[in-house]
Amino acid sequence: MTVPRLLGSFAPGAAPATTNPLLVLLPSLGTTSTLWDGVVAALRADSRTAGLRILRVDLPGHGATPAAAEPFTIGDLAEGVLAVVDEAGGGSFHVAGVSLGGAAALELAVTHPDRVLSLVLSCSGARIGTPDGWAERAASVRASGTASLVTGSAARWFAPGFLERDAGGSGARALAALVDIDDESYACCTEALAGFDRTADLGALATPTLAISGEHDTVTTPASMEDLADDIPGGRHVALDGASHLAVLEEPASAAELIAEHLDAVERVDAASVARERGMRVRRAVLGDAHVDRAIASTTPETAAFQDFATRTAWGDIWARPGLSRRERSIATLASLTTGGHATEIAMHVRAALRNGLARNEIAEVLLHTALYAGLPASNEALAIMRDVFAQQDATTTPETND
Repeated sequence: MTVPRLLGSFAPGAAPATTNPLLVLLPSLGTTSTLWDGVVAALRADSRTAGLRILRVDLPGHGATPAAAEPFTIGDLAEGVLAVVDEAGGGSFHVAGVSLGGAAALELAVTHPDRVLSLVLSCSGARIGTPDGWAERAASVRASGTASLVTGSAARWFAPGFLERDAGGSGARALAALVDIDDESYACCTEALAGFDRTADLGALATPTLAISGEHDTVTTPASMEDLADDIPGGRHVALDGASHLAVLEEPASAAELIAEHLDAVERVDAASVARERGMRVRRAVLGDAHVDRAIASTTPETAAFQDFATRTAWGDIWARPGLSRRERSIATLASLTTGGHATEIAMHVRAALRNGLARNEIAEVLLHTALYAGLPASNEALAIMRDVFAQQDATTTPETND
C-alpha cells in the first residue's frame, strides 16, 4: 500500500489568501471534482461563504489526478488529501466529501482531529457496501472497463426522472466523465472501500458533523445516514427530497445552503473560542491570577453564562483592542465606574490600574479630575475606596502590584 499522489485546484471566485477559511471538497467514486460545480457557485453567491478558499481534490485516476500505481487504503487516500492541503498552505480546514470522498473525509477527522475544523458527509458512511460487493465491482471494471458501469451508475446516482429533466446537463456530463476514469484506479478505489470501517470510532469523534442524504438513495440510505449522525456526538442529518446518491449534484442550492449554515455555525463557535482564550489572558494580566481564580471558583450554573460573556466581550474584545494602552483603559475605567456610582467594582480596578502601570498619585489625580464632572460625593467615595486598597497593600509583605 502507498499514499497516492493527488491533484487539486482552487475553485475560482475568491483570492486564495491563507487567512481565509479553507473548505476541501472530495468527489465520489467514478466522478471528478466537477461534481461540486453547482455547490461551489451557490457558496460563492452566499455572503457567509463568499470568501472561502475552496480546494477541490480529484481521486486517483479521476479528473486531474494521475492513475494509481499501487493499491491504497482509505487511510492512504486521506494522507494524500492532507498532502494536497499542505502544498496549498496547510493549516486547519473544513472538509466535505461524497460517498468515497466522504469516507476519506471521515478518515481525516478520525486520524487528524487537530486539522479538521468540521465535517460534511454526503451520501457516505463509516462503512459503505460489503467487501464481496466491492470485490465484484473491481473484477467487473478490470474485465470490462468503467464504460460498463454507466447504466448501473445512472440508476444509483440519480433520482427517478432527473436525467430526463436535466437532459444534457450536469448528470449527463458526470456519466460521460465516468467513461474516462482509469479502470485500474477505479478498481483500487473499490478495494479501498472494501477494507474501510470506522464505525467503532464515531462515538469519540469531536468534529462538528453534518450528514446529508438523498431521499431516493439506495446505497447510503437516509436511514443509514441518520444512524451515522446519531452515532457522532452532536451530529446532524438532513435528507434532501427528490435526490439520490449524488445529492450535491442534483440539489446543489440546497446542499450549499446546508454547508454554508454548517460552516458559519462552526466559524462562529471557533471565533468565540478564540475570543474566550484571548480574554482570559488579558483578564489575568489586568486583574491578576488570584482574583480570576476566585471568580472562577465561585462560578455557579446560574452565573456561568455571565462569566463567559464577560471574558469574551469585555476582556477578549474591548480590553484587547489596540487603540488604547491598558494604562489608558484603566484611567477610562476608573472615571466611568466613579461616574456611574459602581463602587463594588472600583477597588478591583484600582488594583488593576496599579498592575497596568499607574502610580498611586496618578490614580488619585484621575479621581480628582473625575470629581469635576461626576460630582464630589462620587469621587469622595472612590477616593475612600482607593485609600483602603492602598492601606491593604501596605499591610501585606507581597503587594499585588508585584505579583
